[in-house]
Amino acid sequence: MFRDFKKFILRGNTVDLAVAVVVGGAFSGIVTALVRDIITPIIAAVGGQPDFSKLVFKINGSAFLYGDFINAVVSFLIIASVIFFFVVQPVNKLMSRAARTKTTPEPATRKCPECFSEVPKQASRCAFCTAKISPVTS
Repeated sequence: MFRDFKKFILRGNTVDLAVAVVVGGAFSGIVTALVRDIITPIIAAVGGQPDFSKLVFKINGSAFLYGDFINAVVSFLIIASVIFFFVVQPVNKLMSRAARTKTTPEPATRKCPECFSEVPKQASRCAFCTAKISPVTS
């Protein structure tokens, strides 16, 4: 049982996922600080509201902290744009380049002109209708 658990933990994709979660959490903290300490004050300089996290409205004694929601949305948009522009697009470009460099092999068969069956390129007679065909030389 412990051997299987060790095998599971040491698989490449499990370790990669663990590293991605830790790095993603750290990156999320950085982006949250960026929004709270830099982006929000810049917006506040234009709009006049110095701290979005303090924005609140109350209905029947219940407080709705929509300022925190605005900060969370801005953080999400920044994280999503960084991932899109610095991860997704470069990977897509690499994948399209890799797909362009692959060459498709030339087919080893051709169609018989009489019965339209697939025959080897080097064949001089169709195996299905026995029609005489000229072999294709490479």
